[in-house]
Amino acid sequence: TGAIGLYNLGQSCCLNSLLQVFLMNIRFTGILRRITVPPCAVQRRMNVPYQMLLLLEKMQCGKQKAVHPTELACCLSAHRVELFVQHDASQLLLHLWNLIKTQMKKLELVEELSDLYTIYMEEHLACQNCSFEVKSNSSMLTLPLPVLDSNSQRLKSLEDCLRYFFHPEELTGQNMCFCQQCGKKTPFLQSMKLVHLPQTLTIHLKRFCFGKSSNVHKLSHYLPFPHDLDFKRVLTENQCQADDNEKAAWQYGLFAVVAHSGSTSSGHYCAYIQSLTECKWYCFNDSEVCQVSWDDVKCTYGHSNLHWGETAYLLIYMKKNPQ
Repeated sequence: TGAIGLYNLGQSCCLNSLLQVFLMNIRFTGILRRITVPPCAVQRRMNVPYQMLLLLEKMQCGKQKAVHPTELACCLSAHRVELFVQHDASQLLLHLWNLIKTQMKKLELVEELSDLYTIYMEEHLACQNCSFEVKSNSSMLTLPLPVLDSNSQRLKSLEDCLRYFFHPEELTGQNMCFCQQCGKKTPFLQSMKLVHLPQTLTIHLKRFCFGKSSNVHKLSHYLPFPHDLDFKRVLTENQCQADDNEKAAWQYGLFAVVAHSGSTSSGHYCAYIQSLTECKWYCFNDSEVCQVSWDDVKCTYGHSNLHWGETAYLLIYMKKNPQ
């Protein structure tokens, strides 16, 4: 099953959780197994994809309940990934992704990796005084969803968060933009349109925010997310810039949840992952791995009165019918 734990090297729970999400994804490991092995020992020690491959083989070939990711951690440290510190899972995920992508030498593998994880959007900026409009394309590794609206009111579900993210925003007052056609700053309407969703979709719930005192605090309120997610039912036609074939593949099933417990200054991460070979859910809590139920996963929805409780932070969905 690959359900092997990783020993905590000292505040490495965030790294361990993300590694488990990568290595339990058989489409990612299928790419990892085809990398070019660096020719000399020094290069091998410094190559993140190669060290991830060694860790995967150690997890799959050994009979221990957990293994030490020491060599990979040393490799990451050499690439300025700090060890023995608290990490933010979304930031560390992006750092790992960039290292993996830049150190893969085969162009076809880099393209496959991008196809597996990259989200493509189109941003629209339209002047409200004339017909002037600017369009720009962007790509992202995670879909960053606010859990509060502009009035600091709690959004009630993942679907609400998605609708709010794609809802057009009026840029007025100090936020007005310069219109080349009008020759001055004018009110604009800003909107995001979804162009392409990858086979593995990572959603970042923005549960950490700045309070009135400029201190970062955690939003632990109840926010349910579905096991099955169909973007065509959530978004309107105006929020999508894709053809029917693309949108037909926008049906997802939940694959993993990276959950955070504790506070912003003293927290802990673990990962709930569904085995793609067994269709069973497991909780990966550093060296401890146990089978869990969907009800256990739903405990990460959050609770308003439990600010130190476990809440989902990253949601990873898989396409049900990949093209």
